[in-house]
Amino acid sequence: MRILAGILGILILLVQYPLWLGKGGWLRAWQLDQEVSRQKDRNAQLDARNAALAAEVRDLKTGTEAIEERARSELGMLRQNEIFYQYDDSQSATSGSKNSH
Repeated sequence: MRILAGILGILILLVQYPLWLGKGGWLRAWQLDQEVSRQKDRNAQLDARNAALAAEVRDLKTGTEAIEERARSELGMLRQNEIFYQYDDSQSATSGSKNSH
């Protein structure tokens, strides 16, 4: 009787092994679930970035304000008949500190 119980115990263990540790077992399913969760988070980040880029492209295609803003800030361009004034604050700051002495 002990031999039969031992054989049945070994058979149960052999049947359980693939369920827990095999190629399609619980452990592998849990790992894949974790990978899917991480990938979903990454996809959400990329979707947000893509939406921002799409909005910028749409704005550049339809609106001239964004193009004008970029031309002014990045290229230093001006409109026709526009005069650009630039003040040097470093001189006024040093002259102000000299008067305080």
